[in-house]
Amino acid sequence: MDQGKGSEKKKVMVAIDESESSHYTLEWYLDKLRDSIADSDVIIFTAQPNSDLGYLFASSYGTAPMELVASIQENKKKVALLLLDKAKDICSKHGVEAETLTEIGDPKEAICEAVERLNVQLLVVGSHNRGPMQRAFLGSVSNYCVHNAKCPVLVVKKPAV
Repeated sequence: MDQGKGSEKKKVMVAIDESESSHYTLEWYLDKLRDSIADSDVIIFTAQPNSDLGYLFASSYGTAPMELVASIQENKKKVALLLLDKAKDICSKHGVEAETLTEIGDPKEAICEAVERLNVQLLVVGSHNRGPMQRAFLGSVSNYCVHNAKCPVLVVKKPAV
């Protein structure tokens, strides 16, 4: 039997974005898995998608001011930090202390890279309930994580109303 492993807290990462299904996922996790949270370090993660600035360069004939590019990136960071603050407040209302983390990159890849780097034992993600056509064109972050994350993945689906 491994000694010392029992005292080690599990790491659980809840990946969120600005969607309603993501908010539901966090609330569901905090409510339904309340008993297991006490033995876990909770990490709330959000990705800041890479900026597609092609339209800026096209509209400015290939010379977008660096201040404009920096401003767009700074605004995305502010939105991510506000989202994480809101999530941290939700956790606090449930009596859970959570760490927050944001990174720049393709959300599905950033999530899986963070899981591996932080040695997360459980990843919790929401589902946007997209149909097969939308998934084919837009992709599915949850599906990607299920197949590529280096830990078990819990996908929380918001019930249809």
